[in-house]
Amino acid sequence: MEDAVSEQLPVVVIGAGPQGLAAAAHLLDRGIEPLVLEQGGTVGAAISEWSHVRLFSEWPELIDQAARRLLDSTGWSAPRAGYPTGGEWVKQYLALLGAALGERVRTGVTVTGVARLGRDKVVDAGRSGQPFEIQGVNAAGTELRFRARAVLDASGTWAKPNPAGASGLPALGERAAAESGLVSYRVPPSVSHLSGKHVVVIGSGHSAAHAVIRLAGLVQRAEGTRVEWAIRRGTPSGLASADDQLPARGALGGRAEEAVADGRVAQITGFRTSEMRRTGQHLSLISDDGQQLDGVDHVIVLTGFRPDLSILREVRTAIDPSLEAVAGLAAEIDPNIHSCGTVRATGAIELAQPEPNLYVIGAKSYGRAPTFLALTGYEQVRSVVAELAGDHEAAARNELVLPDSGVCAGSGDLDGGSCCAPASNQSIELGTRTLIPLG
Repeated sequence: MEDAVSEQLPVVVIGAGPQGLAAAAHLLDRGIEPLVLEQGGTVGAAISEWSHVRLFSEWPELIDQAARRLLDSTGWSAPRAGYPTGGEWVKQYLALLGAALGERVRTGVTVTGVARLGRDKVVDAGRSGQPFEIQGVNAAGTELRFRARAVLDASGTWAKPNPAGASGLPALGERAAAESGLVSYRVPPSVSHLSGKHVVVIGSGHSAAHAVIRLAGLVQRAEGTRVEWAIRRGTPSGLASADDQLPARGALGGRAEEAVADGRVAQITGFRTSEMRRTGQHLSLISDDGQQLDGVDHVIVLTGFRPDLSILREVRTAIDPSLEAVAGLAAEIDPNIHSCGTVRATGAIELAQPEPNLYVIGAKSYGRAPTFLALTGYEQVRSVVAELAGDHEAAARNELVLPDSGVCAGSGDLDGGSCCAPASNQSIELGTRTLIPLG
């Protein structure tokens, strides 16, 4: 830091999810004071919204090591094995971590902008010597202002689900249909309200597979329930893989594909939604090539998420133009290239921004790319905090080996084809859990 006063300021972390809280723990480990600003009323607020969903990562993969050291000092007993739900992840880990951080975490604060104190985006002179200014508003509507020596944006993407429209814009009629409750954008905690209904799931990833599995069970239980699974690619989902080193993730895809194979769910390929036309209490979904799904009672859109970059408008950032990911790691996570196999760990070097001491971390750093894991984020945090502490050797070191995915989920070839060879005839124990890849 050029300004000695800045050294006395905290590092502001935006977001009290897994990566934000881990960042605070690493900062404390390095003797740097963190201040975590969380929009929700509790830590892990976004995860609490999918508390009913079970992850495909096991407990050891969901706990950051600096966070573990902090919690161990409180007498915490770490869960040893198993696949937690989102709610269990919050209750048995994140909430306790937030409590251990104490007043360093401020909930109910919505960050509205980040800038350099006294320097708008255009000004060069003296820029790097100025602390950051972070503006926000609390739940009562009071405007707030904070100063920081560095900013780590771990605000995630949960608040910005992608629309159904295949162009990236909402389909015609989609906004109105969502406002009337005919369209939703999350895996539902319960599907009983859809008994006897005609439901369409839009999306080809693991969240969509999770919803399909839930609805396939409803088809068996509730007469008259009809489920269609619309994907944009010209080939089936291809989510199941015996080569997936996260076996629960491969099993999730397998169960969804079983539901298609046995006829409980009809999969419609090459369906690129263009319009949602309402007739009474029903919708007709129309694709860009004229395919039409009529008499639809409810649409569940699970097409991924995108980051909200508006709070970073007054600082200098390098963002990939297609993925809206941090530019330095975009080539490593582009689903047009990396639809299968590994995505290597990334750290401070790849995450560095033109604005010194500003980092976008966690799921937000991946923009629209779908391959983020908690382990990836924890390695990012470790590296970035080491860099802020001046430990450049530790920052450059890669301490994480990621598992192979073996899953063909890329968007590059909409009309078919795959980078993966067909899975060999290996048996996978599918079990009874429904899992989603948010770990």
